[in-house]
Amino acid sequence: MTSSSPIRGRGTASNPHNRFTAQRSVVEDDGWYQEVPLTQGTEVTHETAKTIITRNISPDIPFDRSINPYRGCEHGCIYCFARPSHAYWDMSPGLDFETRLIAKTNAAALLEQQLSKPGYRCAPINLGANTDPYQPIEREYKLTRAILEVLLRYRHPVTIVTKGSLILRDLDLLAELARQRLVSVYISLTTQDDELKRILEPRAAAPAARLRAIRVLRQAGVPVGVLCAPMIPMINDSELENLMQQAKAAGALSAGYVMLRLPLEVAPLFEEWLANHYPQRAAHVMSLIRQSRGGANNDSRFGVRMRGEGQFAELLAQRFALARKRLGLGQRESFVLDCDSFCPPGGQMSLL
Repeated sequence: MTSSSPIRGRGTASNPHNRFTAQRSVVEDDGWYQEVPLTQGTEVTHETAKTIITRNISPDIPFDRSINPYRGCEHGCIYCFARPSHAYWDMSPGLDFETRLIAKTNAAALLEQQLSKPGYRCAPINLGANTDPYQPIEREYKLTRAILEVLLRYRHPVTIVTKGSLILRDLDLLAELARQRLVSVYISLTTQDDELKRILEPRAAAPAARLRAIRVLRQAGVPVGVLCAPMIPMINDSELENLMQQAKAAGALSAGYVMLRLPLEVAPLFEEWLANHYPQRAAHVMSLIRQSRGGANNDSRFGVRMRGEGQFAELLAQRFALARKRLGLGQRESFVLDCDSFCPPGGQMSLL
């Protein structure tokens, strides 16, 4: 993995080796020094997707299908568990993941085709399971908005997870979906510290903007919860109760949390991030993570991957449960959406 100083506005400056290719590139100093500004633009390529609804059988998440209109995510969150998926496209999970993005430009049309199939059975579709549907390039491409328009037209329920304040652009659609009990939103809130947000989630919305999104969505009648994720030992875990309290004050109805996960290439990228930004506590942070993951950087087993095990993980779970009870916040799965009203345009609703 090539390593360099952090690039402002990006989560990492490293591009670790793509594990699926036999070739490796090594940076060598050729003796010619040239001072170049540390900037990295965003490159977007277009994909004509063959399918748009992804299925899963994980017992750890409250949905069995999802849509990701984009591959890669410009938010650049250093901890993002989706980073390794970029290796499937012959790109690095490092800087490539946040700068070389893929837009599924036919997402809405393809969704309409799949929802119109005679054998389709309705259940809530999640937006934001892998990459954020309201990342910055959504301003131009508007794929998420087009998907919501299809779902509203088909009366299909949808859940959304985002840390992007751009969601308020679609307040008209979300309010109508909410009126028909077809949508719930979770705003991911990681920290109230603007400086920590800048280096942890470089291009995501500011903490205050996310709280405002909760407030405005609730005023429009949209069910909104807060997702405190990820909780990182000795980095942001001390903020857990305050994050939940601030979200409750903004109008959040329920809450969830996820402990930091470090699958595959995410682990070395995160360790490099710690060395750059928190060198004095890096060893302690990783020690607590490993204590919660059976001595390893990551534990992918169903049932424990979202929460961890051991004393630190158990204490975090107890703190969350007490805060949720004290604040009167519901569980993450508490929103019940209407799956019975699903009807493709021109179709006939069930009489039963």
